[in-house]
Amino acid sequence: MRYSPKDGFPYYFELAKEHSLQTLFQEILTIKILQSIGEEKARFRYEPNKWSIKQVVGHITDHERIKMFRAFQLSRRENVQLWGYDQESLVKNSRFDELSLQSLLVDYSNVRKASISFVESLSPQQLEIRGMARKYEITLEEFLRSIIGHEKHHVNILQEKYQLV
Repeated sequence: MRYSPKDGFPYYFELAKEHSLQTLFQEILTIKILQSIGEEKARFRYEPNKWSIKQVVGHITDHERIKMFRAFQLSRRENVQLWGYDQESLVKNSRFDELSLQSLLVDYSNVRKASISFVESLSPQQLEIRGMARKYEITLEEFLRSIIGHEKHHVNILQEKYQLV
């Protein structure tokens, strides 16, 4: 792997380049690894200042929700920078730890269903629309792949640091 998480977009894109866009969005990785853990485990943090598993799930959902809106704008040729956001602030100001893991997974699933509906509505020409993500000029398809790459990154962390399989 040529990139690291600090590189942002290229790293996430690299994690999600092996399958079709539709296959990537159908995978629902987060639910697959979290459906069998309980509430107690969902509160686990591998270090005191790290996010709980619930916060990771909420963050993945927030990320997809935000990025899909930006993908929608790009697909309609809005002149928009595909800017970042302050993930720490969004998690800090959330209620993720107060919500049940089940409700967080339902929200994730609902956001993913909406994402799939949007992705399936895109034409091959729309997937080639170009925009700027920080300093990188990218296609809409690459931007969409980076959403799943971001999720894969966090799933890898859940498996490695939180010892989930």
